[in-house]
Amino acid sequence: MLSYLPLFAVWVLAVVSPGPDMLVVAQQATTRSRRHGVVTGLGVASAITVWAVASMLGLSVLLAQVGWLYDVVRLAGAAYLIYLGARALWASRRTERAVVEQVDATPISAAKAWRIGFLTNIGNPKAAVFFGSLFGALLPADTGALGRVAVVAGMVLLAASWFSLVATLFGLPRVVEVYRRGRRWVDRVTGIAFVALGSRLALDR
Repeated sequence: MLSYLPLFAVWVLAVVSPGPDMLVVAQQATTRSRRHGVVTGLGVASAITVWAVASMLGLSVLLAQVGWLYDVVRLAGAAYLIYLGARALWASRRTERAVVEQVDATPISAAKAWRIGFLTNIGNPKAAVFFGSLFGALLPADTGALGRVAVVAGMVLLAASWFSLVATLFGLPRVVEVYRRGRRWVDRVTGIAFVALGSRLALDR
């Protein structure tokens, strides 16, 4: 077990680092509900599972060799982040025209919240490159199939736990109240952040 500690240490640092995943979970928790934030986090964790397993099977090598496939996934992911940003910016314009009685009256299903989290993460092919590098550098070479399953399960559990914590914190009544008071500016900052992240993903090869 000690031989896996460096891998998990790097993974924890990667998961808790602010990025699109944390941003979308926090956004859903504050604009919808704590439950929506948790479900969105589970969607992110599901996409992490896909990337981790695929990297174990050699997808990172395939993406490195097939440039157009990498670009297709990258541009699709960038477009989705920019779309989320545009929606947040549009919401800030609507807030200017009317007093909002509740955080967001537009209902969405748990399935849609999960899909938002999943698409946010799955659209970044750099995740496959990251996992490929992480496993290549820190996963012991003699790790068997059962050990690899346990490593992926542990990584997904850590990610799901972290994003659930983020959703819980941002879904607290005090945090939601702060968001409600400054919703127009929070939506603008969130929208600009999503657009910037999407643009960076689109331009950074």
